[in-house]
Amino acid sequence: MADTFDLIVIGSGPGGYVAAIRASQLGLKVAIVERENLGGICLNWGCIPTKALLKSGEKFESLSHLKEYGLSASGASFDFDAIIQRSRGVAKQLNQGVGFLMKKNKIEVVSGDAKLEKGQGAPKVVVALKDGQSRTLQAKSVMLAVGARARALPQIGLEADGERIWAYREAMAPKSLPKSLIVIGSGAIGIEFGSFYRALGCDVTVVEAVGRIMPVEDEEVSKAAQKSFEKRGMKFKVGAKVTKVSKDSKGVKVAVEVGGKAETLEAEVCISAVGITANTDGIGLEALGVELDRGHIKTDSHCQTNVKGLYAIGDCAGAPWLAHKASHEGIHAAEHIAGFKTPNVHSPIAGCTYAQPQVASVGVTEQQARADKREVKIGRFPFRVNGKAIASGDTDGFVKVIFDAKTGALIGAHMIGHEVTEMIQGYVTAITMEATEEDIHGIVYPHPTMSEAMHEAALDAYGRVIHI
Repeated sequence: MADTFDLIVIGSGPGGYVAAIRASQLGLKVAIVERENLGGICLNWGCIPTKALLKSGEKFESLSHLKEYGLSASGASFDFDAIIQRSRGVAKQLNQGVGFLMKKNKIEVVSGDAKLEKGQGAPKVVVALKDGQSRTLQAKSVMLAVGARARALPQIGLEADGERIWAYREAMAPKSLPKSLIVIGSGAIGIEFGSFYRALGCDVTVVEAVGRIMPVEDEEVSKAAQKSFEKRGMKFKVGAKVTKVSKDSKGVKVAVEVGGKAETLEAEVCISAVGITANTDGIGLEALGVELDRGHIKTDSHCQTNVKGLYAIGDCAGAPWLAHKASHEGIHAAEHIAGFKTPNVHSPIAGCTYAQPQVASVGVTEQQARADKREVKIGRFPFRVNGKAIASGDTDGFVKVIFDAKTGALIGAHMIGHEVTEMIQGYVTAITMEATEEDIHGIVYPHPTMSEAMHEAALDAYGRVIHI
């Protein structure tokens, strides 16, 4: 006989475990199935431990600028193994924290591989347990939060082997620090790993198929980011199609075509950051007739699939592939399952890249607005004339905002600079609350802060900027 619940969540990443907690808060009996580690990729091999690595790199790199602050030190060095172990320790701490939250909220954790089968109402969940046994679970609703994995391109030899070709897991806990590496892909993952390894002195080359790095970002920010990264010694090959990746005991060779010309790049290691593949295979979706869109599960505005009682959230349900988007969807879906009349799930989702400098954005880019033939007003403000940035020595970068000229609504915001990932939420809130230029102009920003640049950029869009 199947064990019965109100909700079964498959996957315990930042979408799954948050959804389980919210459902439990609403009085539902909840089970969560996890085949590996509580917290999923984000807490164990993604968002969090990468930030620990990046902070170590940032701290070490800052030592070379001490003279600018009237300070001096000698003999600066780093212990690479200790850096990796600190990152793994951070992941372990958070993994244990999720375990505590499951117990606190009386959520049953089932360890094993889940597969869906037809059931009465929602699908049944058959779990292959670690001890070789199996367990059948039945619920009124089932939520898929199975995430995604690094995309491989075996046809050109781009497939992680843990030695010469790394995906994110291998890049987070390598056996040793390479002297040189090639990063294929300039999205957030590729840029963050490139930034970390460059901070520790590695020779880093980033290869991007599109004509500019970070192609999802506003073009102005993308160009500024490349200049800043190049100042730190990172190298780039843009508009470069990778045709073959080969390896031997000494390193890797990456064959590329740039402007119709072939060339070969060489390094000790190659990091593959060419996107992700949803974990939708092997879990019984085909037999249930679950509709997919380019490998991702199709859902409606409440995260429901076309199969009764089956929901899907996070990376497996499509872009944007971001932890905070998964958590937001998980809470929304849990409330919908509990009978709440929740508003539409679609909200502005910020994108953040935690390199040096950081990049953050929300809403439309200038290019998207122009392509849609929208009449816009654009404002900019550089950190080089912001008092707090000058005092802190963090003058690299700027804030850019985009308003709809007809309504005054803020429709896009783009930032590059120190800790802008902490600032972007102000604009996310503004867009969510349907703020206009009058609302933002009337806000009193504390002084001195780097956030004052957000105010000045909004003023600049309407010819009212003060400090330039």
